[in-house]
Amino acid sequence: MASHIVGYPRMGPKRELKFALESFWDGKSSAEDLKKVAADIRESIWKQMASAGIKHIPSNTFSYYDQVLDTTAMLGAVPPRYSWTGGEIGFDTYFYMARGNASVPAMEMTKWFDTDYHFIVPELGPQVKFSYASHKAVDEYKEAKGHGVDTVPVLVGPVSYLLLSKPAKGVEKSFDLLSLLDKILPIYQEVVAELKAAGASWIQFDEPTLVKDLESHQLQAFTTAYSQLESSLSGLNVLVETYFADVPPEAFKTLTTLKGVTAFGFDLVRGTKTLDLIKGGFPGGKCLFAGVVDGRNIWANDFATSLSILESLEGTVGKDKLLVSTSCSLLHTAVDLANETKLDDELKSWLAFAAQKVVEVNALAKALAGQKDKEFFSANAAAQASRKSSPRVTNEAVQKAIADLIESPYPRRPTNVSARLDAQQKKLNLPVLPTTTIGSFPQTIELRRLRRKYKAKKISEEDYVKAIKEEISKVVKIQEELDIDVLVHGGPERNHTVEYFGEQLSGFAFTVNGWVQSYGSLYVKPPIIYGDVWRPNPMTVFWSSEAQSMTARPVKAMLTGPVTILNWSFVRNDQPRFTTCYQIALAIKDEVKDLEKAGISVVQIDDPGLWEGLPFTKLEQIIYLHWAVDSFGITNCGVQDTTQIHTHICSSNVNDIIPSIIDMDADVITIEKLLSVLHEGVKYGAGFSPCVFHIQRPDIPSTLEITDKINKMLQALGPNELWVNPGCGPETRKHTEVKLALQNMVAAAKLIRTQLVSTGANSMFILYARLPSA
Repeated sequence: MASHIVGYPRMGPKRELKFALESFWDGKSSAEDLKKVAADIRESIWKQMASAGIKHIPSNTFSYYDQVLDTTAMLGAVPPRYSWTGGEIGFDTYFYMARGNASVPAMEMTKWFDTDYHFIVPELGPQVKFSYASHKAVDEYKEAKGHGVDTVPVLVGPVSYLLLSKPAKGVEKSFDLLSLLDKILPIYQEVVAELKAAGASWIQFDEPTLVKDLESHQLQAFTTAYSQLESSLSGLNVLVETYFADVPPEAFKTLTTLKGVTAFGFDLVRGTKTLDLIKGGFPGGKCLFAGVVDGRNIWANDFATSLSILESLEGTVGKDKLLVSTSCSLLHTAVDLANETKLDDELKSWLAFAAQKVVEVNALAKALAGQKDKEFFSANAAAQASRKSSPRVTNEAVQKAIADLIESPYPRRPTNVSARLDAQQKKLNLPVLPTTTIGSFPQTIELRRLRRKYKAKKISEEDYVKAIKEEISKVVKIQEELDIDVLVHGGPERNHTVEYFGEQLSGFAFTVNGWVQSYGSLYVKPPIIYGDVWRPNPMTVFWSSEAQSMTARPVKAMLTGPVTILNWSFVRNDQPRFTTCYQIALAIKDEVKDLEKAGISVVQIDDPGLWEGLPFTKLEQIIYLHWAVDSFGITNCGVQDTTQIHTHICSSNVNDIIPSIIDMDADVITIEKLLSVLHEGVKYGAGFSPCVFHIQRPDIPSTLEITDKINKMLQALGPNELWVNPGCGPETRKHTEVKLALQNMVAAAKLIRTQLVSTGANSMFILYARLPSA
């Protein structure tokens, strides 16, 4: 019985790739140094899988930055602004596309489906001249073979590549990207020919877009593509891999009738309905790569359940055609549980990181072949039983609160938003176009060092509190001097936005080395939600109250919303996700109430993860958005009308879910940019704060630029609706940069206020001011 891994983390067990990349980018090491680190990581991964008994080991899943960008390089689809003149694409052009340079911006980056991984979006149009410009897939296959490992080269499938692309600048948005299929397939044919010549017997095409709601012409593109590739693929075993969700029935039919394809891979962890499709009509003579080991989460596999699923498939597929696989690439889980030194033994027994999942896949394959490791299976059964019965997992009070909540009415504030805003304005007395920031201020080296010392108990709590108070006082003073209207305390006591709250909530655990790639060299360490979530003590009240005592202006409390905490964590898989989300929401609700009691009048509940967790099919989106919006409503449904609730959704791709955003019923919403639907007449009815500039940009925006941006926003929003706010938080910037940018922002807001007063405007007013650059 054969085993297969869809893909594997490429960072190295101790983030070796991160440090090598950043050293290279900083000019502290050479390209050869970087290549050597990468080669060592690849060799280690291949040999690890081979020693674990994996039959089908992937190659070309390693990337210096992103696998979709690697495909763009393979196809020579380099945007003209990078001045690439042809030939094999090297590090310079590759990293310019990923990161930009002093003169040109990087390509857009967006979420890879509903994961926390980001990919580089291809920019395509009718003028792109494709050429075979990166031989990475073939080179890595040969490299693995040199180490004695025969691998399965993995390519992003041609149709998914096009469906994940966007029209290049200057190309009509209506341009049909699939019209480029005939132009890229010859390059895929060249790659396949070289792989065959190098001795490859298998090839894997990742076509994850098949789990989306696709139109008939998009499904037809798969049929067309693989029909044209059929002759090139002759003599190869061809696997088409899908993941992250169920494959809809029409897509399943299209997939399983593709020409030249000998095997199909499915996510049978998230795609439970796909099991019925397989049992009802899997093509005879084809191989099924059954993804029963979860590549998205860190829980140990339930061997008894997985083996039952696999045995039920044997009758449909045939014993010799059934292979055990991961549900998706292990890129989305942490690397190796062996590197965790602070998790207790009980909790560790419930977990499996990428290295452990490789072993799980092979153990299941051997068991299916009649070679069950009884001791290993017995230990697994004991761990599963321990997790189900552990008192640390279940809190009866929390379970009762959730049961009561599900039976209760729709969780919303009883007063409509217009009446609330009137009450809030009487209390806050804010000017037209009020100014504020998202929340965080620069996280300096000194602050990070201070937090590390405190956690290591190298300084006393008294000294730590004193130092944080001094930092808050400095941030409050800066904002007062800038004349910002609604202040923040800056978050000097906080680490990661989710980790900070998770550390103060019961039901969470944290790793030492549980890093997962978000993009490039940026890795995150998601918390593990293992049990019922509840709030033992107030989390932010002390610091928010301290900040408010330092100024007469309103200070905005900052909380991370329940959906974001859920989507940016490894979530327990023994209850529905919405149940866990409701539990987090109730904990946040307790915090909001305590903030209100402490005299905090403005509370921001950030939920940037709302859009990121959006499923792929319309029905699932409706279900998800229903409980996600409910979760936000739970957090603030009990506050007074005079307490102003803000939210922040950090994505520009939310036009399609604007009804759900409106249904969140926040008093003020901050979003990345002005939504096109607002230009089309959709009314939000409350405060709206499209970001007037990106605080992370390398230059300082001028007053003129910000003024023009605000004026464009006033074409869709009245001055009494619009707030002036920078995008995201400036935690990675320097104080001097932040002060200059915010100074220009406040100046722009004041200029337009003056003009509004002078013209007597009391509704929408558009001013095109022309100022000298500030």
